[in-house]
Parts: sequence; structure tokens; C-alpha cells
Amino acid sequence: MKPGAKTRLLGLCSRRERWGLSRRGWGILLALLLVAAIVLVRSAHPFLAPTQRVDTKILVVEGWIHEYAVRTAAEEFQLGHYDKVFTTGGPVIGTDGATNIYNTSASVGAERLIRAGVPVEKIQMVPAHVAGRDRTFNSARALRAWFQANGGLPATLNIITEDVHARRTWLLFQRALGSEVKIGIVAVPNPDYEPARWWRFSEGVREILGESIAYCYAKFLFSPEPDTAQRP
Repeated sequence: MKPGAKTRLLGLCSRRERWGLSRRGWGILLALLLVAAIVLVRSAHPFLAPTQRVDTKILVVEGWIHEYAVRTAAEEFQLGHYDKVFTTGGPVIGTDGATNIYNTSASVGAERLIRAGVPVEKIQMVPAHVAGRDRTFNSARALRAWFQANGGLPATLNIITEDVHARRTWLLFQRALGSEVKIGIVAVPNPDYEPARWWRFSEGVREILGESIAYCYAKFLFSPEPDTAQRP
């Protein structure tokens, strides 16, 4: 028996001295946790909404993005002097998985880009035909199939998407296209809240919390189903 230990009930129970945090220790620990929480809150938006372009002539636009992001995508196309813009996306939500290409986000995105001033001959729709879960990954997988059927994968491309969805889009497209393709990302800020003070806006809280959970799932838990034939 260690020195200082006391026993009761015929040795079945014992009491030993132990070390614990003092009031000062608890105060320091709580202060550190508070600092960590502040750093996490302030770094959440920059982490989830990165913009990091690569030198390329190919622009990919997620077709589901809203009008404000479509306008930015059209500006990006013009200012970046891209040769081609690809729109991606599967069946529009509410169409019950219809396979008609005109009921896909890729088609909707292409129409919006045309209205925003992008020449129609510069746009290539790449619809996905998988409805339901993992829409971003399946859109990326459809894009890979299109490239493979039309000359091979490009060396580089940039993707434009909305705000805090960007980190997850970047991750899933890279996973689908493979390490041989260098991918850049452009995150279009959401005008409904201030990114630097997202916690003061209900829209910002919903976006940050939702995308944080979705990113963690994509990063640590997501396991893609076997590739099914995508029609380019």
C-alpha cells in the first residue's frame, strides 16, 4: 500500500491524496479555453471560404449558386481571360431525380451565365445524373468523366462557388479529379451577412455551423460509393 493511503471496509476501499487544479489553475484554464474559442470563431469563415486561384484557362462553376455568385462568376470569366467555363450539378431539387439535362443545376447555371454576359459558345454543361446525397462529389465525378471522354484531364482549373461551401467543394473536387489536376478555388462572399462578424447574423450562424459539420463529414467520414457510369 502506498504511503498516505487509508483503507476502509477490510481493505476493499482506499483513499489516496491526489493533485487537482487550484482556483488560479482553473482561472488560467478557462482563460485559455476562452482565447481558443475566440480564435476558432474568428478563423472559421476564412477557413471555410478560401480563395486561391491557379493559373489556368478553365473555369468551373457550380450550377446551383445564386444570382449574386453567378454575376461574380461572369466577371471572373471575363477578367481571368478563360477559354472555357464548365457548369456542373445534378438534378434540380424537387424534380424527383429527373435525368433530363435541362432539369439539372448544370443547365440552370449555364442559362444564368448566358444572361450575365458569358458567350454561349464558351459554356459547356456537364450535368450529373445522380440524385440525392453527395451532390458535390457526384458533380465532380461527372466532370472527370467528361474530361476523360473529351481529350483527358486538364493540368489546372479554377472552381467558383458560394462563400463557406468553398472549402468542401475544393476538397471533394480534388478527391474526384485526383492529384494530377491542380485545382484553384474562388469563394464568392454571401451579401446577407458580414464575414468578419458572422456570429451576429442568423444567416451567418446557419451557414458556418452547417458547413462546418458538412466539411468534417466530407473530410473524416465520407466514403464514396462505387463509380457508376456518368453520361458526359
